[in-house]
Amino acid sequence: MWRMWLLFDPRRTLVALFTFLFVLALLIHFILLSTDRFNWLEGPGAHMRPAPAVAANPA
Repeated sequence: MWRMWLLFDPRRTLVALFTFLFVLALLIHFILLSTDRFNWLEGPGAHMRPAPAVAANPA
């Protein structure tokens, strides 16, 4: 295992790994937010709720 670090610079390799994992985590979270079942911000069924009815005042 130690010979692998002779081929790659450890600092650049770890920065690249953490950057990739961070971008992957963001991608997964945004994909989940775009679904109706796993949208934890608006709750389930937020896109299917009907708009509230507005009553007209007779003037």
